[in-house]
Amino acid sequence: MNKTDDYISKLEAMLFAAGDPVEGTKLAEVLEIDLETVTKMLGYLAAMYDERDSGLMIIKIDNKYQLCTREKYSEEVRKLLEIKKNTPLSNAAFEVLAIVAYNKTVTRAFIEQVRGVDCSGPVSSLVQKGLIEEKGRLDLPGRPLIYGTTDRFLRCFSLNSLEDLPDLPRTEEIEKISKDSSQTSLFDNQQEEEREKILQTTDDREGD
Repeated sequence: MNKTDDYISKLEAMLFAAGDPVEGTKLAEVLEIDLETVTKMLGYLAAMYDERDSGLMIIKIDNKYQLCTREKYSEEVRKLLEIKKNTPLSNAAFEVLAIVAYNKTVTRAFIEQVRGVDCSGPVSSLVQKGLIEEKGRLDLPGRPLIYGTTDRFLRCFSLNSLEDLPDLPRTEEIEKISKDSSQTSLFDNQQEEEREKILQTTDDREGD
């Protein structure tokens, strides 16, 4: 693979991973090449999709580029997403949903700290099903997304509000920690900072 083909493949991978429209200047910055070259490569990639009548295409919105499916395949894509939307929740999704519900608003990093594994799949599934949604971003490095439950979640579980959630069982481990004067929190400093930022963001939003 020559250098140009390598760049084109990288552009394709970045657009696929991003999902949302990406500024051409951002793509150029990541690849450390000039914007004019990136624009030409994206034009070539778009033409290649068109030439082989691919199910994918590249669209330009203002100065942003997005990889998306062709309109003529929208019916099949819609059916697939509906099938996926109606699939039962996995145990992992239930665990993630419980973490979000009982903590009101959390980041994906917080969820992964609690579960100890990557949670991108369950989080994405819950968003697609309309049980959780993005509530904003934290004022921390990387500006991570904050997730919270939706009205649909309340309806599905016959709740008037999150205050109606049943109390969590207190395990022996939690009891031991709560009685240990040297351990005042279940969370480390980083998690505490994150939780404080979430609460502040939520309070600011409710005050608007």
